[in-house]
This record gives sequence, structure tokens and C-alpha cells, in this order.
Amino acid sequence: MARSLMITVDAADADMRLDAFLAAHDCYPSRSAAVKQIEAGHVFVNGEPAAKKTLIQAGQTIVYEEVEETSRIPLAGLDIPLDIRFEDDYLIVLSKQAGLCVHPAPEHTGPTLVHALIHKYGRENLAHVQGDDRPGIVHRLDMDTSGLMLAAKDDQTGDDLQELIRVHDIDRRYLALVHGNIAHDTGLIDAAIGRHPTQRLRMCVSDRDNAREAQTSFEVLERFDAGPKDEGYTLIACKLSTGRTHQIRVHMEYIGHQIVGDPLYRRLSDAAQLGLTRQFLHSFSLAFEHPRGGEQMQFWDALPADLDAALALLSARSAGKTPRGIELTEKLATVPAQSPELLIW
Repeated sequence: MARSLMITVDAADADMRLDAFLAAHDCYPSRSAAVKQIEAGHVFVNGEPAAKKTLIQAGQTIVYEEVEETSRIPLAGLDIPLDIRFEDDYLIVLSKQAGLCVHPAPEHTGPTLVHALIHKYGRENLAHVQGDDRPGIVHRLDMDTSGLMLAAKDDQTGDDLQELIRVHDIDRRYLALVHGNIAHDTGLIDAAIGRHPTQRLRMCVSDRDNAREAQTSFEVLERFDAGPKDEGYTLIACKLSTGRTHQIRVHMEYIGHQIVGDPLYRRLSDAAQLGLTRQFLHSFSLAFEHPRGGEQMQFWDALPADLDAALALLSARSAGKTPRGIELTEKLATVPAQSPELLIW
């Protein structure tokens, strides 16, 4: 069992960031390790939980939980195909293929995006703001969600990108096909999300103290009439104002329009007639201000082949596209989809 240790801040360390202080005083082996422990709620300043950017003051007492040493196989690079849409000295924009987990986890020990980034760039050329086992990573997509995401090449850029996400200054949009007919052309779901009380892998809308605020807005793009074995479908574009685990999947379940092919919040078998083996969820648009140069950047990513084929099977049942659906269809027709040689692991 991990021990709780205590350290008092001297005047010489006043106004240091908490994560930097903990690393400088060897409380943790690295700054990224300190961040991980702070965000896990294992560090307290004067008895209160604190953020990694907290500026500590002389005389404050910091209690932190010691990390127990465990044996771990070092991460190695793997030659996994990557679809890079943009990169410079600071950041990377890529289109992640479905089936590729973003980083190693207890429930996933196979190839990940992290392994691919290490192979291409080297650990030393990637940010470590989310921990030494997640080089390059600043945010995530679920394993079976495809599309655009960001990676960082240095810690400062990683911190800056995470701050842009925190203050909602990165515009992230997703295409999703959901069960049923959504009557209104637009909607906003504002419902806090927390861990499911009995099912460890699931999240849920919750009013528990540990639930975190979450907002998802959506626009209807196209509706499809009901068939003999289904209640119809709706193609929507979702915008995230927050980035909670499984957010779109949980919010769509909450309003009774689960994502097609979602094995956790619906049934994967429901999507068999559309030829899908994963959830219909794709990160199609990413817009932000470059944290170094200040340029306004926007990237688009057309549907990959499996999702596009599912829509083609439904085309005869279309009840028509909305004006926004027509606009986005025309836009995505002018941009590349994922490289066809990308492997699903």
C-alpha cells in the first residue's frame, strides 16, 4: 500500500508550479509523473486537492502519495501506418484509424498510437505532459473512433494545447449515425458524466459528486426512414464543448438515440445489416489557433470507407438532407478520406 508523505514549501520555492516543485524535490521521478498523481487526486496543498498549475507559497504543507515501484516493459516503437495531415516543429495533426488504441492501458496491451509515434519521431521528440507512458498525447479518441486528433512534440506545446482544450478553444466536431429519428434539426445536451456505479467500463449521466459537467451540441444532417428491422437512423454532426470519456456515446444514449454499432451502449449486432463492425463515430473537423505562431488552422477528414459504405446502403431510405447536411457533404467531398492502406489492428 502506498504511503502518504509530507513536505513544506520554503520561501525559495514560492510561486513555483506544483508539478515542477514535486519533480524538483524528487517527490516523483519526473514532472509528468507528478502531473499524473496530481490529476489522480493524490496530492493535497494545505489539505485541499490542487491543480498541476497551482502556484505554491512559502509555509504551505503538501501531502503526496508515494508511487510504488513496479516493473514495466519500456515502450518501443512499432511500424504502424500513420496518416499525417500536418506537422511542424511543435505539433502533429493526424487521422487515426479505427481499431487503434491511443495509448497502453491495463485492459489493452497491444499496439497503440503511442507505439507508432515513438517509431516515427522518437520518445525524446514528443511531449510527455500526460505521462511517460503517453508520449505525444494531449487528448484521446476511443479505440474504435476514427478521425482527426492532435499530438505534441514538446511539453510546452502539449501544455498549451491542453489549455486550449480546457477553455474550449479547440473546435472538435464528429459525424455520428444514431438509432431513431431525431425530430429537431439542432440540439444541446447539457448533462454531467461520471463513472457507472456498477459497470466499470461504462460512463453514464450522473448527479453524483464525482460527475463532471459535459455539453454536446448537435446538428441533424440527414434522416433515414425506418425499415422492417430498425426504427430508422439519423446522421448528425456533434460539437464537443467538453471532453469527457465516451461523451458523445453517453449523451446520445441518454436521449435515447444510441450510436449505431456501439458495443458498450447499445449492441454491435444492431449494425450488422449495415456491414459495420464498430461504432459509427468519426472526428471530421478540427480547428484551433496554433499555440506558437498564432495562425488559425482548420482540418477536415472525410468518412473512412467502412462508414461511407454504411451510408451508401441506407441511401435509398433517405428522407432528405438538411441544409447543413448538404453544406457538409459538399465540403467533405473536396477533402481526403483516410489512406486506404491504414490497417485496423
